[in-house]
Amino acid sequence: MRYVKWAFWAMILAVFGSFLHYTLPQHDVVRIVGTYQERQDLTDWTSMFWSQPDDQSGRLVNRDVQFIQSVRPNGRPMVYRNEDTGWRWPPYFKFNTASLQTQADDLKSNVEVPKWAVIMHYGWRNELISIFPNAVAIRPVEGPDATIIPWFNIFFFVFMGLIILLLWRMWAQFRERTIDPVLTDAGEVWESVDARADAARDRAKGVFGRINAWLATWRPKPRK
Repeated sequence: MRYVKWAFWAMILAVFGSFLHYTLPQHDVVRIVGTYQERQDLTDWTSMFWSQPDDQSGRLVNRDVQFIQSVRPNGRPMVYRNEDTGWRWPPYFKFNTASLQTQADDLKSNVEVPKWAVIMHYGWRNELISIFPNAVAIRPVEGPDATIIPWFNIFFFVFMGLIILLLWRMWAQFRERTIDPVLTDAGEVWESVDARADAARDRAKGVFGRINAWLATWRPKPRK
């Protein structure tokens, strides 16, 4: 059962970690090489990886999506989608898709005269099932070695750690004030019952011992 318990908690941790990795903002230093727009179907299970803006009909089966093409400093290509999130999850409150696409067009460059930019995004890129991270913000940087400090993620994990510590302390105090006294009282009651049971057994042994001794006086004594 211990292995089952650890497997259960490992699965819960993996699901929660994957959720955070998909949702929290990430930063990539890239060189933007192009932008385009493409019609995307929203009828299969991968629709969960596409945004659903507030002005989108729930019966919409396809729509035009804007994309940003880029190349990382190591030469590997990376493609981002550019969609509004509106007031839905995740709570980036992004309404500036057109402006972001204009920024991306303005930062396009080639290998000879590169322009480097930081794209903040959430989500994953998977070529097998054709899902793309959603670009949230773009800003130019001086070079591919620009240092990016993920302040939001740092504050988020510090805040989450404080919340977990607070809940743990609340649970410890609740257990110390409510559960432990009950368990202590129950233990004392059980010890008292056990002590009374031992005393009753001792008294019973004493009574039966006296009865046996009295019966022994009635037994015939062996002849010498």
